[in-house]
Amino acid sequence: MDSEIQLISDGDGLAVIGSPAAVERFLVSEGLPSKDLGLQRLASALHIAAGAAQAGSEIAANSSRWVKLTKESAQLVDKYGLRTSSKTGLSTGVLKGNSGQIGGFVEFAKRPGSLLTNPALLSGAAGIMAQLAMQQAMGEITDYLATIDEKVDDVLRAQKDAVLADMVGVGFVIEEALTVREHVGRVSEITWSKVQSAPTTIARTQAYALRQLDGLAEKVEHNAKIGDLAKASSEAESKVREWLAVLARCTQLQDAIAVLELNRVLDASPEELDRHRLGLRAARQNRLEHISRSAEHLMTRMNAAAGTANTKVLLHPTASRTVVRSSNHVATAVVDFQERLGIESSRQLLEARRWIDAATEVRDKALETGAVGVDAARRVGNETFDRARSVTDRLSSGIAERALRLRGDDEEG
Repeated sequence: MDSEIQLISDGDGLAVIGSPAAVERFLVSEGLPSKDLGLQRLASALHIAAGAAQAGSEIAANSSRWVKLTKESAQLVDKYGLRTSSKTGLSTGVLKGNSGQIGGFVEFAKRPGSLLTNPALLSGAAGIMAQLAMQQAMGEITDYLATIDEKVDDVLRAQKDAVLADMVGVGFVIEEALTVREHVGRVSEITWSKVQSAPTTIARTQAYALRQLDGLAEKVEHNAKIGDLAKASSEAESKVREWLAVLARCTQLQDAIAVLELNRVLDASPEELDRHRLGLRAARQNRLEHISRSAEHLMTRMNAAAGTANTKVLLHPTASRTVVRSSNHVATAVVDFQERLGIESSRQLLEARRWIDAATEVRDKALETGAVGVDAARRVGNETFDRARSVTDRLSSGIAERALRLRGDDEEG
């Protein structure tokens, strides 16, 4: 069975299991980057599972690789027609070919000793796949935190709030537990006892950061005057990255706890591993949706502020530009954050309407229609020109001269 490949997908990754040569051929033919799945880590848990001898020999005989599912690699699940189990949520199949070639057709495992026919081994493999997916997500968050101006540690140290200080300490404890896990290969009761209260601290910090984002949105929403709106928008621009960094760190630590938790369940209650894995996945999705709602709420308020600023750009060019610029900077920060955490966003950045375009439009209408042009200017700018209402000709000339002067300043700037 050198050409047989066993495939497992959990929606986040794809496990490719078979003889080293067959696995290598498959990955090369599909152009897939991969990392070691590490099925050998299951050996310590197999002594309490049925069919331990067969499972052990299955692990020893096969190579196992893990592929992160992207939009491209996810198509393999459809391409090879893997069958999904409603109980485990896993899509599985056995890919076979002739004369050592992979790619002929998919069958569903019936061979005794196959990984896919051993519930304990299949469950354990899925647990390891979930851990790898979470570790991948943690790495992406690390990259995200390294690219923003304020490193999360600097942000946290700058805060005087005890809830944030507590999370810094929890982070040290979790990182220590991960280090011990890497050296020992499992999560002992002692190691787990050190971190099992950490989720409460992390959740408290996450809730605090979400309240801060909501507060920024409320300040923008409740300011009607363009000057106050510009001030609130600038504050949101300066603070949003900091709180997004805190939320990213919370998510990273929650993923780390999940990795340790799966290891602990595998060691202590392997029969519950499937249910626990699915529960952790649902809980993570709920957390991300909660974060996404707050981020989208802030973006909606900033977008509305930019729209208001654009209607007032004629009389308040500096403040209006500040609002629109801040809105776009906040949107860019939020979209980057969502992408790194795997949250989809359809938000399109608002393009600011240049002051000179608005001024030119009003000037042209004023010169063309006189008094009617005054009404046009009022509609575009959403402001009134009460003091000039009685002198239409003067107003038309004044608008034209002002627009031309501003055009010249804009071109020189």
